[in-house]
Amino acid sequence: MRLAKYLAHAGVASRRKAETVIAAGRVTVSGEVLRDPARDVDDASDVRVDGRQIRVAGHARVVYALNKPAGVVSTARDPGGRPTVVDMIDSDERLYPIGRLDADATGLILLTNDGELAHGLTHPSFEVPKTYRAVVRNPPVRERSLELLRHGVELEDGPTAPALVRKIAAGEIELTIHEGRKRQVKRMCEAIGHRVKRLERIAFGPLRLGGLAEGGHRRLTEAEVERLRRAPSRAD
Repeated sequence: MRLAKYLAHAGVASRRKAETVIAAGRVTVSGEVLRDPARDVDDASDVRVDGRQIRVAGHARVVYALNKPAGVVSTARDPGGRPTVVDMIDSDERLYPIGRLDADATGLILLTNDGELAHGLTHPSFEVPKTYRAVVRNPPVRERSLELLRHGVELEDGPTAPALVRKIAAGEIELTIHEGRKRQVKRMCEAIGHRVKRLERIAFGPLRLGGLAEGGHRRLTEAEVERLRRAPSRAD
């Protein structure tokens, strides 16, 4: 198995982030620092990250759904000492979030130790849909503005893909996007003249937030995880 994939399977990080860890010289194989993510390794290779031995064999892969509260950051750790999504789940496994939500946003975020699953759900080429509800300023949101979102709007980093959009109330909309740019939903709403007041993610691929209480979490069932695994191949 290639080194980057091995680290992802072991739950160290997603495959893409594992390549960064390798390039930084943090990985040794049988005592030798390796910077080639394509090097073949196995459990007999004595793979270590920052001196800690990494193994795949017998590794239990888990996925949790968390209803992230505002003020919690979507990282494994925060240099500023803010609470993180990882802090909110008591698990023996080394978890990391699948994608991100802004610190002031709430709603569904997934955490896992399965790097392959994380890669499949977040890589732009797979276009896994994510659905948000946004309460915006300057209501009402008119049909002309909704049509702009449905056709794609121009942002400073290029035009967005068309979004699925429906109005919930005069100042509240629900939209589904397949991209994952930084602050994308907020910037899309700003582009049509409606700054976001509150943002909540209510679905990630086939998984919905449902009745999970704010700050609450649960481990996904095997059936739910399997639906997530199929999500990239089903994406339009």
